[in-house]
Amino acid sequence: MRNHIKVNIAGQEYSLVAAEDEAYVRKVAQHVDMKVREVISDGRVSMVNGAMLAALNIADEYYKEQEAAENLRRQLKEYLEEATKLKMELSEAKREIFKLQNQKK
Repeated sequence: MRNHIKVNIAGQEYSLVAAEDEAYVRKVAQHVDMKVREVISDGRVSMVNGAMLAALNIADEYYKEQEAAENLRRQLKEYLEEATKLKMELSEAKREIFKLQNQKK
């Protein structure tokens, strides 16, 4: 389903067509609006340059978050590998205990 949504970014109205729901699109537009307004707030940057600088800031955030997510995935993989190794050691220890108990009998 395609949603037709009007949003306002830095005082300019935009009509968007999106597959995502309206709440999500508005959330994204508000984020962009906030970033553009941050850049143009001192009045020394034009709207076009402000939009470009805001886009660069958003792209910077995106790539930093991607890197952080990749680091978390790598760390999770290491933890899972360690857990698997420890399970195998535990299983081996249980077998050894069982073997020793049977030798006593």
